[in-house]
Amino acid sequence: MCGIVGAVAQRNIVPVLIEGLRRLEYRGYDSCGVAVYANGGLERARSVARVAELDMQTRDLQAFTGIAHTRWATHGAPTTSNAHPHFSAGPSKTTESAHIAVVHNGIIENYEALRAMLQSDGYQFESQTDTEVIAHLIDHLYCGDLFEAVQAATRQLHGAYAIAVFSREEPHRIVGARDGSPLVVGLGQGENFLASDALALAGTTDQFIYLEDGDVADLQLGKVWIVNRDHKPVEREVRTITAFTAAVELGPYRHFMQKEIFEQPRAIADTLDGIQSITPALFGAQAAQVFPAISGVRILACGTSFYAGLTAKYWIESIARVPVEVEVASEYRYRDSVPDPSALVVVISQSGETADTLAALKHAKQLGHTHTLAVVNVATSAMVRETAMQFFTRAGAEIGVASTKAFTTQLVALYLLAGALARAKGRLSEAQEASMLADLRHLPAAVQSVLALEPQIIAWAEQFARRENALFLGRGMHYPIALEGALKLKEITYIHAEAYPAGELKHGPLALVTEAMPVVAVAPRDALLDKLKSNLQEVRARGGELYVFADADGQIEASDGVHLIRLPEHYGDLSPILHVVPLQLLAYHTATARGTDVDKPRNLAKSVTVE
Repeated sequence: MCGIVGAVAQRNIVPVLIEGLRRLEYRGYDSCGVAVYANGGLERARSVARVAELDMQTRDLQAFTGIAHTRWATHGAPTTSNAHPHFSAGPSKTTESAHIAVVHNGIIENYEALRAMLQSDGYQFESQTDTEVIAHLIDHLYCGDLFEAVQAATRQLHGAYAIAVFSREEPHRIVGARDGSPLVVGLGQGENFLASDALALAGTTDQFIYLEDGDVADLQLGKVWIVNRDHKPVEREVRTITAFTAAVELGPYRHFMQKEIFEQPRAIADTLDGIQSITPALFGAQAAQVFPAISGVRILACGTSFYAGLTAKYWIESIARVPVEVEVASEYRYRDSVPDPSALVVVISQSGETADTLAALKHAKQLGHTHTLAVVNVATSAMVRETAMQFFTRAGAEIGVASTKAFTTQLVALYLLAGALARAKGRLSEAQEASMLADLRHLPAAVQSVLALEPQIIAWAEQFARRENALFLGRGMHYPIALEGALKLKEITYIHAEAYPAGELKHGPLALVTEAMPVVAVAPRDALLDKLKSNLQEVRARGGELYVFADADGQIEASDGVHLIRLPEHYGDLSPILHVVPLQLLAYHTATARGTDVDKPRNLAKSVTVE
């Protein structure tokens, strides 16, 4: 959710820290800051504006060691005093004499007890954050060795965290630790780095170590030393990653969201690359043994990924004839559910680090679920390590907070899952498999043809930009697509939007319909089209203005109060993937017409790594 960058080097690392924060802006934040060792002490700059303003503050600053942070407020308002980095100067001393600096992602659950203990020892707090507790606790435990002090501190921290720490007393050393929040080490020649996301260090290094939960890492100029949760030395794999560098370049597009919408044909093609048949083996070595015996599927996800799961329910139950439950991950772990160890638990996440989904996965495993599958976009993520089976969507780096290409590639993966389960259960004929593969292979071209509708959608967006409410309707497997369309609109335009199954109109939402309420309908030519047309008549009878996305032969005509855009073709079971694309474009162009910050909408973060 927040961004961490740290560096220890023999060159000025301030530009590295600032550029790292700039690359992490897409995650969402409301304040930012830098702390370095300079002029014999700790110096700090913080801002509640953008990283560009922090850059201006630090133009004359030079240092060999430092840490930086973008914060998304949890404990305490987004103010300069609450912005990271946080300092500790010891008991009864002010930050002018500080010698410990800390940045932190996550939430410390026992911070109140620790704060009370530290205050009784004379420590003064200048913020409302849980992070300042970490700084004072490390100072309290410091006896000349920062690495040992951080290890001792982590024994007392309860919750999720990724931290980077350095001390005035050891100016060529940074210590990092993680438990429940991602943190990577970047390796250089005579210099080393820390970051919450490898993307932050693109162009600085391509050699990375992904720390595991409980790890504490000691970074010095010529070495990196890592101990695990038991404080025993460990060797972690060094990975070479270069593919993300081009992903952070905007190119000819106005915003990353627009770029990523138009990257969907390529992302889908990359996700399907090399797939010649639909078999359980697509989901890992265990799948061939596990899939035939599963009794059902439980999908756990949040936000857009949850809507992908809702769509998958229709596919899996229809194609594989396997019962499916889809649950909001943040709710699942807090209710008394009935475990079924023979069920397949599927977690869906773009980042693979979504805290609520990770926690739900761990809860499911504690209940006895051993058949676990992750559908993720990041092969190095925590969910990959926590699950028995995996499918990697190849969407590439997604910078815009509002997910687009990650969503459509998740849908592709889940459609393949439906086919693989059907194959494992003996319910997929060769002809059906051939038809599914043919449709999938044509999908990138089909999405490209939908993108060509952008000029018509721009005209609609100019009308939507003047509205403050909107209603989205869908039926069957297009109801989750209506939900996703409403979410996209509210996320980046700040227009209040809701979605309903069209058949539910008369059970309440019809009371909202007036000529001031635009109603968007997802209207493919499927078995429910006639039912949907009746629902649309209910809207028109109340003076509602309709905006309908129909198929080329959808038997719906434009008229007074009925605006119509026809998609080039009907696409059967894969129709949800095509129909979500114009909804993404509608939200994007409405947002640009309203002048909102499309890639970094207010109050939202890209990767939600706190509960």
